Amino acid sequence: MRTLALVLAGIAVSLSACAQPNSPATAAKPGAQASAKDLAAPPAALHVAAGSAAARARDAILKVNPQVRIDQITPSALPGFQEAVVSGQVVYVSDDGRYLMQGSLYDIEHKRNLAEDTMAGVRRKLMASMPVSDRIVFAPANPKYTVTVFTDVECAYCRKFHSQIADYNRQGIAVQYVAFPRMGLGSDDYKKMVSVWCAADPRRALTDAKSDRPVPYRNCNNPVAMEYTLGQRMGLTGTPMVLAEDGTQLGGYIPPQQLREALDKMAADSKPAATSANGTANGA
Repeated sequence: MRTLALVLAGIAVSLSACAQPNSPATAAKPGAQASAKDLAAPPAALHVAAGSAAARARDAILKVNPQVRIDQITPSALPGFQEAVVSGQVVYVSDDGRYLMQGSLYDIEHKRNLAEDTMAGVRRKLMASMPVSDRIVFAPANPKYTVTVFTDVECAYCRKFHSQIADYNRQGIAVQYVAFPRMGLGSDDYKKMVSVWCAADPRRALTDAKSDRPVPYRNCNNPVAMEYTLGQRMGLTGTPMVLAEDGTQLGGYIPPQQLREALDKMAADSKPAATSANGTANGA
């Protein structure tokens, strides 16, 4: 039961390059957007129909850990189970609320990871809530692709990624950075990232911070705490995390050419579905 409670608290193995340490600092300092606390807090209760399978699934999850955030519960493709997004994780709960499974559910016929498809949708919605004006953007003149990258100024692989930012741009990729201070809100890492986001020239300040050059301390109304909290809701436990525009997690550190190849493949794979849909419409 204790292990299950940890799972439902969102503690999982990181899929990114730099894992997030346990953070002693949890309280946001002045200058953080006030909405961050609200974003982190579990909803009072996810509204579902009384007596439904979704209600039984919700109650089963909260029985294990009443503090978790349940973002959604929907019928699963697996008969007899509900699919729930809980603290950035996908879990499956039997319709009677007795059994719970965590892990990936694959559709073998269509070669789809259904849990990742669900999380991509969650990430896409959360990404839409983060204004581009709150991101630090490095982009070529006419980008072919745009990726969102959760970054930290201390993470070694984040620094490696940023040292090649010109190469990503040459590959036609725009990079939109959002903040994820791995040491937690209120930490020295967090304060450095606030100083970067509040700098007169955030692009230069980010480059300086990732190159161990001093960045003068600054404070302002900033999105760092909010972006950190949204990252947690996306299941992020380490940095960097690279996301495609549709919310698909592409990985942690990815070399420029490999990232371009991955994005090209995603675009090519999406064309048959679009072509098929157009053909059906034209033939109707």
